[in-house]
Amino acid sequence: MHILVIGAAGMIGRKFTESLVANPLPGTDGPEILTLADVVAPSAPAGFSGRCETMTCDLTQPGAADRLLSGRPNIIFHLAAIVSGEAEADFEKGYSVNLDGTRALFEAIRHHGAREGWKPRVVFASSNAVFGGDFPDVIPDDYILTPQTSYGTQKAMGELLLADYRRRGIFDGIGLRLPTICVRPGKPNRAASGFFSGIIREPLVGLEATLPVPDTTRHWMTSPRSAVQFLRHAAVLDLNRLGERPNLSLPALSITVGEQIAALRRVAGEKAVALIRREPDEAIARIVAGWARGFDPSRALSLGFTTEQSFDEIIRAHIEDELAGRIA
Repeated sequence: MHILVIGAAGMIGRKFTESLVANPLPGTDGPEILTLADVVAPSAPAGFSGRCETMTCDLTQPGAADRLLSGRPNIIFHLAAIVSGEAEADFEKGYSVNLDGTRALFEAIRHHGAREGWKPRVVFASSNAVFGGDFPDVIPDDYILTPQTSYGTQKAMGELLLADYRRRGIFDGIGLRLPTICVRPGKPNRAASGFFSGIIREPLVGLEATLPVPDTTRHWMTSPRSAVQFLRHAAVLDLNRLGERPNLSLPALSITVGEQIAALRRVAGEKAVALIRREPDEAIARIVAGWARGFDPSRALSLGFTTEQSFDEIIRAHIEDELAGRIA
């Protein structure tokens, strides 16, 4: 088995590749070949006994996709993207990476597959940002895509491309609308959703965190652990079960900022909560107000995707995975 991960230097990409080594996919002995690519050099996962190639690659550059596909991987995980806040601030960069880069990858698969009869599985990381505007509090899986951000629009275009290339038999594809991932480890990124993690991550280690939206703000969130499991399950799922709808919304928790803070209080105490500073930011609040608040993930659940049952679980998972069980 040969697995290609594009966006392997990112948090989810790194955790996912580490999981492939620590725990082989069901029904396999693990990948024999790993190709890890990103715009910055990814690191090979510790303990991998097969062949691992790490590549610095920008899909928007001519020939980059062909180089990535030279080993004809069996499964391709396309996780690379410009995040929401940056895509909104830099219109050209967002479309170049999130749309043009995705199409370049799909086109390269088409050209090589047509000549060689090669048909890989493609797992595309989409986003709940494909929904926007006047939607219900609980969005069904087949709700119309009406994104209200450039990032959401770019991901919706990627979903449509995935569905069409799959329909034409170019590859076997599945699109995963990832919920907001919380608690994200490491330093804050430029995602507009970054504060959802920041108000938990920083106080747990004794640092102040900024909250730019009201406590009543409701959002759809899951943990890095669940995100990794989503990708793993998509790698082995019988894609015929998707029918003609290869893109699906995944299970998560519909939770308010206030409920996040209450969970932090239960797990880490009032000292941690006191480190949250409320500093309203109209630009971020406007973006977040256009995001979905909850989903009906029945379809994904019926296909075997699972997630946590409480935000307390998510906080404790972060403490176990990133803080070695210790908090400030």
